[in-house]
Amino acid sequence: MKLFIITTLLILIANFKSYAQIKVFTFNESKDGGYNFFANNEEYCPVSIKIDFELNNLISTNGNGDTFVVPARTKKFLLTSLNLVKKNAAYSFKSNSFSNYGDVNLTENNLSFIYSLPFETGKSFKVDQGYNGTFSHQNENALDFTMPIGTKIFSSRAGIVIKVVQNFNENCPGKECVKYNNYLIIFHDDGTFSRYDHLKRNGVIVKEGEAIVQNQLIGYSGNTGRSTGPHLHFMVYIQKLKSIESLITKFKINNGAENEFLVEKETYLKNY
Repeated sequence: MKLFIITTLLILIANFKSYAQIKVFTFNESKDGGYNFFANNEEYCPVSIKIDFELNNLISTNGNGDTFVVPARTKKFLLTSLNLVKKNAAYSFKSNSFSNYGDVNLTENNLSFIYSLPFETGKSFKVDQGYNGTFSHQNENALDFTMPIGTKIFSSRAGIVIKVVQNFNENCPGKECVKYNNYLIIFHDDGTFSRYDHLKRNGVIVKEGEAIVQNQLIGYSGNTGRSTGPHLHFMVYIQKLKSIESLITKFKINNGAENEFLVEKETYLKNY
């Protein structure tokens, strides 16, 4: 069986303007009258792959220019078969692919889920910049909690850790410092993601692939990347192929019996 490795795909984490390599590989195997086209997904969440074929005397059984969702930690997932159109004639193909985390076709999510405040019980912190804030949250549903470097960060929701970056120590207010951001991404069971940014260097205490529960200690806040001062940037979103759809979410506040959408410049207590 002849094997052709086609490409290693790259992911663009949209709106953060930073690149990271995604562990997805596409390849094909020849067969009588064409090829089978496969993907290996080594990530801890599903990955969407869009493939555009240039076909010569071949037809794709699963369409051309379509997006495929490859389950987490899956090997040799069949994307499509390329079958011969005219027998005894030459055939070939070229492909162009792009991928990103998650199921990019997802349109529904559990908006009724109530998140926990991402800090320690008994503490209170101010939301310095809220949803669609004027400094760096334009058209983005994200929250900035002002807190000292080294503040304990707790998970707002259970999930699987899919990405950890924690080796930077630089910051500045300009966009040129986005590349120095330390962050953590968690995948949730409804297909949404949560992201914790500007973490302390070597300040993440969970690992990629680790299943975590709500209100678990996951790391420590910092002042890395594009930042004007120590804080935690928190966002929940649906991943699209080349963009994200950030979500407004409710949080438990005070003793946990109340919940609401957080408001810029307000201070919130976590006593649960």
